[in-house]
Amino acid sequence: MWYLYLLECQNQHYYTGITTDVERRFRQHLSGKGAKYTRANPPTKILGVLPYPDRSQASKAEHMVKRLRPCEKLAFFGKA
Repeated sequence: MWYLYLLECQNQHYYTGITTDVERRFRQHLSGKGAKYTRANPPTKILGVLPYPDRSQASKAEHMVKRLRPCEKLAFFGKA
């Protein structure tokens, strides 16, 4: 199982990614070993997680979400 996740960062922006273990990946972002973006803008919390059956579908969803406006990202994760 793969997961699409949405993080809120210290700069009040959002970061979207995929992983098989959201808690582990969040810890990596917090420790500075995550993505380049989260090294410069550390995350403060996980806002949402959605499951996908495989990496391909999770990657497609990630690509689509990254193109959304911030309010649309929240709505996609049911947080609006």
